[in-house]
Amino acid sequence: MTAIRGAAAITGAASGIGRALAIELARRGCDLALADRDESGLKALAAEIGQDRKVSLHRIDVSERDDIAQFAAEAIAAHPSLGIVVNNAGVALLGTFEEIDQAQMEWLFDINFWGVVHGTRAFLPHLKTMAEAHIVNVSSIFGIIAPPGQSAYAAAKFAVRGFSESVRHELAVAGSPVKLSVVHPGGVATAIARSSRTGVGVTDNARRSQMIERFENAAKTTPKDAALRIIKGIERNEPRILIGNDARFMDLLQRFRPGTYWAPLQRRLEKMAKRK
Repeated sequence: MTAIRGAAAITGAASGIGRALAIELARRGCDLALADRDESGLKALAAEIGQDRKVSLHRIDVSERDDIAQFAAEAIAAHPSLGIVVNNAGVALLGTFEEIDQAQMEWLFDINFWGVVHGTRAFLPHLKTMAEAHIVNVSSIFGIIAPPGQSAYAAAKFAVRGFSESVRHELAVAGSPVKLSVVHPGGVATAIARSSRTGVGVTDNARRSQMIERFENAAKTTPKDAALRIIKGIERNEPRILIGNDARFMDLLQRFRPGTYWAPLQRRLEKMAKRK
């Protein structure tokens, strides 16, 4: 069991799952180092948390390795008891592989994958000095299944999963006090779809609207429920944290049909769309 105490560092903290997780950790007595590009969002979050917890705010771009290194140094200096790190920041990119260009794919990887890698590397030396510590790397259900139209996003989230599982095994073999969980949310009601970028080859605005609508219709889990599930996973030292009934169903489906899960899943999604 990992105790929720001391302090936690969270990237992508100004909105969505990161924001909800900051609020719930503060309620459990954690001080917080909160990072995001959205300074106004961070300030609003800090105001909501109030004066009962020590909160430091850090404007960073997780695609910049130096930003993450500076964040880690400042967060550890402000919160010497920091024992939880949540690499949560992420973005989305709509379009098939042929509709996105290399620059867009690299932009997404710099945030969704390299941001996780650099965050893990920057904080790990400090975490290893703690009696117990926990890293939470946020992947996606699209780190378990890979639907059409998500080639860049799925590739990055599969990479987060593989990287995180390997590091977790390395820490266990070394007898490290640091535990690591990888999170696979299904549809969570955040603004990630509406704030997504569109592939340069996507010329149909109606199609973008349809993709966003489909996501929002399917996103049944609230950020608060996602945060509570992550906290439970930390406390239990769960290696893999699935969030939402949809994520659990899709994970189970791909276990039974690892190479052919998409056809039955597509039929299910089409039936759901018709009912709506």
